[in-house]
Amino acid sequence: MNLDTLLAKRIRALRKLRGYSLETLAELSSVSRSMISVIERAETSATATVLNKLADALGVSLASLFSEQAEETISPLARHDSQSVWQDPSSGYLRRQLSPPGYGTPIELAEVIFMPGQSVTFENAMRSIVTHQQIWMLAGEMHITVEGQCWQLKAGDCLAMTLGQLIVFHNPTSISARYLVALTTLPSTSGRP
Repeated sequence: MNLDTLLAKRIRALRKLRGYSLETLAELSSVSRSMISVIERAETSATATVLNKLADALGVSLASLFSEQAEETISPLARHDSQSVWQDPSSGYLRRQLSPPGYGTPIELAEVIFMPGQSVTFENAMRSIVTHQQIWMLAGEMHITVEGQCWQLKAGDCLAMTLGQLIVFHNPTSISARYLVALTTLPSTSGRP
């Protein structure tokens, strides 16, 4: 199964599990009903920004959208060749899901290769979940702006954050940046459904 098909299946399954119509998910996520529909039919590759909005509205982490709910025996080992790799169609950044799918650990790991000169903005205005994230730079440089505070990261640096209202990832250099993302998610106490 290719990654667009997996994402389509996961988003549709999560929407139905929560009893959301396309209209309800569109309203909660600020993503148009027609865009959600084509994503659920795997007729388009959604951008990271759109996937983040959908994940938030569905009450899950972005990383969990890339985790296949395997029906076969769940293994604590995720071999390199079987790890899902997704490319953002807008910025071209590559995200490799490192954690074993469906294993049930509270920590999720992903490797990101971020293309030179590119930016991605995540607007998380109404988080339905609390996500703690750490970025550990392996190579290159990234500028990460978290709610107005810009952090300049170079190889070896690690930035911890709680995902909030606005986060911008930007590679200001002419070479690709590579970093590890570690995150854990907790239910919100905000009372949002």
